[in-house]
Amino acid sequence: MSRFARNRYARAAAPVAAAAVLVLAGCSDDGGDTDTDSGAYDQATRTTTESARTTESSPTTPAETAGAALAVAGSELGDIVVDGRGMTVYIFDRDTPGSGASACTGECLVEWPPVTTDTSTPQVAGVGGEIGTIPGPDGTQQITVNGWPLYFYVDDTAPGEVDGQGEGGVWWVLDAAGQKVTTEN
Repeated sequence: MSRFARNRYARAAAPVAAAAVLVLAGCSDDGGDTDTDSGAYDQATRTTTESARTTESSPTTPAETAGAALAVAGSELGDIVVDGRGMTVYIFDRDTPGSGASACTGECLVEWPPVTTDTSTPQVAGVGGEIGTIPGPDGTQQITVNGWPLYFYVDDTAPGEVDGQGEGGVWWVLDAAGQKVTTEN
């Protein structure tokens, strides 16, 4: 399947997937109040997880990443940060690192869903930098690296894809040390 056809298919499937997530999110009840008016995040819950992560910056193997929220994998851009399934994660230049808030709200979240966890101390394998969380839009915690909230790109449909790299001049992958990679794809 050509990249164009795949991207068209992925864009067509995105609204269906977003609706499914919203329906499933509505089925859970954490017993707490949620702010549904803006989708913005209010406060940071930054936690360094030095004891819960390894800091070596070499790519990790599937056995090493079992249960990890973030890991490192090789790509055409070098070793980059991925989630536990090998999907590329990105940062957004319009976010302010350490602010405890995401600048990606509303329609932005359809194209760039947050990387979330159900814990304030996500497990990582091989990722350097300070790992933390901020309150996510659905009651989960959005993972941060060096204060930058992390996102997926909806057009990355398989592990190792980096189609979001440089998108709009504001979306970037992170290297194993947790630093922004600005090499264009």
